[in-house]
Amino acid sequence: MMWQRPWGLKEGLTVCIGLVCIGFALQLSIGGFVWSYLAWPINISLLTLFIALEVILYTLRRRMYFIRWAMSYSAAIPALAAAVVLTLIMGLTQQLPEGHRATDPLGFTQMLECWPMVLVYLWMTLILGLVTIKQFASPSLRKIPVMCLHTGLFIVVVCATAGSADMQRLTMTTGIGRAEWRACDVHGNIVELPLAVELNDFAIDEYPPKIMAIDNTTGQALPAGKPEHLMLDDGFTGGTIGDWTIDVEQVLDFAAPLQAYADTTSYSEWHTAGATSAALISASSADGATTVRGWVSCGSFAFPYRALRADSTLSFVMPDREPRRFASYVTIYTKSGKRIDATIEVNKPVTVEGRKIYQLSYDETKGRWSDVSVLEIVSDPWLPAVYVGLMLMLLGAVLLLFTTRGHSASNTN
Repeated sequence: MMWQRPWGLKEGLTVCIGLVCIGFALQLSIGGFVWSYLAWPINISLLTLFIALEVILYTLRRRMYFIRWAMSYSAAIPALAAAVVLTLIMGLTQQLPEGHRATDPLGFTQMLECWPMVLVYLWMTLILGLVTIKQFASPSLRKIPVMCLHTGLFIVVVCATAGSADMQRLTMTTGIGRAEWRACDVHGNIVELPLAVELNDFAIDEYPPKIMAIDNTTGQALPAGKPEHLMLDDGFTGGTIGDWTIDVEQVLDFAAPLQAYADTTSYSEWHTAGATSAALISASSADGATTVRGWVSCGSFAFPYRALRADSTLSFVMPDREPRRFASYVTIYTKSGKRIDATIEVNKPVTVEGRKIYQLSYDETKGRWSDVSVLEIVSDPWLPAVYVGLMLMLLGAVLLLFTTRGHSASNTN
């Protein structure tokens, strides 16, 4: 029979199922949870009340069996299992970008705002808080590793959740020689920042150009299902694509057609904005019956691409070159009077007065000749607290490792 003391895993599982059912009812009736309602100072006020509630509940544990059971494995294991299952659903379901509401009635496309997930994680956090308070109420040296682990995990979960409403993710588009202090949020609203970014230069390093064969009718890369290409590295002279042998006679990284927008057959060096890549190649069929020679080019915003038609079925083309690295050389001005010269690259952000500035994109129509840079500016005032929690968890893991080894050594002796 359920709900007869002592309560066990069945009761814990029942509580989690009940929370999920309540969550779906809320999701269907009022929609997803809106985290923006918890922005500062509401989040810190609710966090204070939540911790105070945890302390009050712990003091009432002797009078309320439910509180004592909540601090047991019978409650913790089902709560953790439910959180893992919901997290797996989030990982297996395509999630909408931040700021977009779920498109399905159950909220699976925006799991962070899905009520079942919110309630289950709240229940798990309540259990974790009670266990942490219990450990601090009766401290001992041997409990220090576990105390660090539980305290760190509590700080990470609570601060990451409470601080999500204060996280600001903005997109800024800045041009060369122009200082920009305005950015847009996920809803397109313009936000004025306490800093300005001036783009001094933008640079792209590209992979070498490639040669591919395409079907003249469908434009599909050949061979179908397993396209082949030739990378025109320095010193590359030729190779094969399907049944065709390709000889590379000349490669120009910065080139222009001699007669733009005409049926030109020649390219020359041209180191000016809009220059494209081009290659002079000859292609021979396997039986030697067909040989063609001419230029191929990926084109640019200034010049059209050029293909070399081999026969009625296929042509050889040079696809757009892929960026290997792109970076913005900027000067950042702050209201406090700082002037910072920095280089911003993908996965190499610059931190200025609590904000991280990431390289996001550029004018892809101009490619390496882009004169604008798209930056992402992220502010997360709760992040230092999350780092403190992670450090406590790491410290607890290390201490637990040494403690376990010490006990093993003593038992061996």
